[in-house]
Amino acid sequence: MTTQNPGLFIAFEGGDGAGKSTQTAELAGALESRGLTVLRTREPGGTPIGEKLRSLVLDHGHGHIDSHTEALIFAASRAAHASQVIRPALARGEIVLTDRYIDSSVAYQGAGRDLGTDAVREINEWATSGLQPDLTVLLDVDPEVGRRRRTAGDAAEDRLESEADEFHARIRAAFLDLAAARPEKYLVLAAHLPVDALSARILERVESLLARSGSVTA
Repeated sequence: MTTQNPGLFIAFEGGDGAGKSTQTAELAGALESRGLTVLRTREPGGTPIGEKLRSLVLDHGHGHIDSHTEALIFAASRAAHASQVIRPALARGEIVLTDRYIDSSVAYQGAGRDLGTDAVREINEWATSGLQPDLTVLLDVDPEVGRRRRTAGDAAEDRLESEADEFHARIRAAFLDLAAARPEKYLVLAAHLPVDALSARILERVESLLARSGSVTA
């Protein structure tokens, strides 16, 4: 459904602990049960080089990573992801579901690290040659709730997850600002709602997109 490709591109965004992975899986299952071809992927990652960069930037133990280097690592991973995975799948008419995309860099590095949202957006739009989602599902989560979720049991936080709640509050505000600027491209949902309720709302919105496009293939 993108202007460049016959497929459909959907990004899931939100703070850590929002439930993006769960909802991505729920939507993939629902669409596949209808005979549609779905590609699930994630950022950083999605390609061999992207997964190596994911480990470098998220795992503890790699020493200090300054904010500019962090932003560029994410952009490099995203460049490979868009070129090697997302665009080919869209060209085949598939539905691509990604757990994070450009908005995460705008929020985490642009707002969270105070690098500037416009500057970070420009770097990532260049890295992806302007590839944008048809829909972004934003799962809005309170930073304290997100921390409780991701530290449940014996789960350990990665480099970004372990940042202070103030950092995550700036990220949350940035995500909401992005959605408010282009409401027609976003579905904003409260992450504390039951999983089934969220899944139903997301599927309803995606079905409306599919109804306007006859190009997505099974």
